[in-house]
Amino acid sequence: MRRISWTAAAACAAVVAIGGTKLMGTNGPGNGNGDDGSGFAPARAERRACTERTLRGSYVFSASGFNIVGGVQQPKAIVEVIVFNGDGTLDVPAATVSLNGLIVRSQHSSGTYTVEDDCSGTITFNGPTYDMFLSKDGDDISMIQTNTNTVSQGLATRTSRRVRDSNED
Repeated sequence: MRRISWTAAAACAAVVAIGGTKLMGTNGPGNGNGDDGSGFAPARAERRACTERTLRGSYVFSASGFNIVGGVQQPKAIVEVIVFNGDGTLDVPAATVSLNGLIVRSQHSSGTYTVEDDCSGTITFNGPTYDMFLSKDGDDISMIQTNTNTVSQGLATRTSRRVRDSNED
């Protein structure tokens, strides 16, 4: 009986010692090859980089700020529809601007944009330029105007992922 007790005690001690020790060559629990033993590859955090394609669809942009003319601040506000084509080009089918209280409704215009991996970028319209910072999914864009003598910032929010075909008129 004594021999069985010692054998059982030694077996229990070995199980406790091995169970609490990380086996050489493993990356945690598993079979030694870095897998978890489930047959599935371990989940890895993927960093989704932004590209021009992240911005695709229609957005409503609203901004406010000032133009500085002769050292005097003149208030301005803008609401416009921007259609990002997903390729670095954009269209503005409608815009309304208030410049020091004067309302101007603009005609269709176009522009270009760049997007970096870190989801920052630039927008260039016919005159105004902006730095932008977008959400990873591209649904929201914070923009600040970078032209001299301007203080203006705003937010563009995606309203549709659809890009209008140029043949639709």
